[in-house]
Amino acid sequence: MSIFRKLIDRTLAFLTIASFAGVIIIVSVQILSRFLPFSFVWTEELTRYLFLFSIAFGAPLALLRNEFINVDILLARMPDNFRRYYEVAIYLTIILLSSVMVIEGYNFTLLGHNQNSATMPFQLSWVHASLLVMSVFLVFYAIIKVIDLLKNKQDYSQNFEGDDL
Repeated sequence: MSIFRKLIDRTLAFLTIASFAGVIIIVSVQILSRFLPFSFVWTEELTRYLFLFSIAFGAPLALLRNEFINVDILLARMPDNFRRYYEVAIYLTIILLSSVMVIEGYNFTLLGHNQNSATMPFQLSWVHASLLVMSVFLVFYAIIKVIDLLKNKQDYSQNFEGDDL
């Protein structure tokens, strides 16, 4: 694994943890403010934005680590060679759909350039960029998965029946 890829992996992992921790902290502030004589109007909006970014940073990592939902009973019955090409087709589809999302995510980001957040002092293009970020990294990691599958770096000899969630 290259140093560049490790840096991206660790950066996305850190940003996922940081944004989700931000959600927890902001929700805690929101709950505590119910018992104070004043309330913070920005907490609900910021929580929503941080949650979007935690998904945007975490979804590509889930793709890389095979943590998306799949039907193991069907995959386990497939011959290894067939399964390899089946998964290549799946990842090529992800690349195609995510590439469309990159283009549309970029256009969506541009839409937010002239819109401001209702309670926070920034443009919505920063929030809309979460879709673009997620799409770019989904394409990046799906390409890595295709390369690994074509180089036969994926081992399908494990028995799925004994796996626990």
